[in-house]
Amino acid sequence: MRNFLLGACIAAFIALGISYFIIQAKTQKTEIQASDLILDQIRNVGKLVVTEGHFSEVITYKDAKKYYLDILTAEKKAIVVVNAGVTVSYDLSKIKHTIDQVNKTVTITHIPEAEITINPTIKYHDLEEDFFNQFTPEDHNKIQKEVTHQLNEKVEASTLKSNAENRLISELQKIYILTNNLGWKLVYKGNTVTDSEQLIL
Repeated sequence: MRNFLLGACIAAFIALGISYFIIQAKTQKTEIQASDLILDQIRNVGKLVVTEGHFSEVITYKDAKKYYLDILTAEKKAIVVVNAGVTVSYDLSKIKHTIDQVNKTVTITHIPEAEITINPTIKYHDLEEDFFNQFTPEDHNKIQKEVTHQLNEKVEASTLKSNAENRLISELQKIYILTNNLGWKLVYKGNTVTDSEQLIL
């Protein structure tokens, strides 16, 4: 009888051990599957998000030089018409992250900055120059710098960057929703994310 009880206890212990390892294996498999889903979502989000805009600008360029004790003045001027295509883009393939399966945590360590590209087309109108003060490559460089400066100001004052940011949030929100639904924690800049807008602070 004693041997029977001992055998029963050993069998029960072995059964519990097998059951424990099966449960652990299933749990581990579930976590691996969850992390794979998150990785797939990050890869799917990892694309180029581009917002495009168009801007026009008219610039009057003037330059004057004085000669002969400032008695004579040689002037040059031009009306410059600028049409520019502008793109604000986020290359989300540059997102950096780590995954901690044990603590069910995804940590985003880097989100790329917006890249602004301005492609201006410059046309000169009413170009006037004096024999003693003609247009030079230096003038064209000055005009190019002024064009870039004014277009950058227009882009900053427009809704183009905020529209691009909204598209970025929309893409990152997919990662947040998936991790949240799987019971995982999403961390960015040392804080647990409870709202997708935190991802761009």
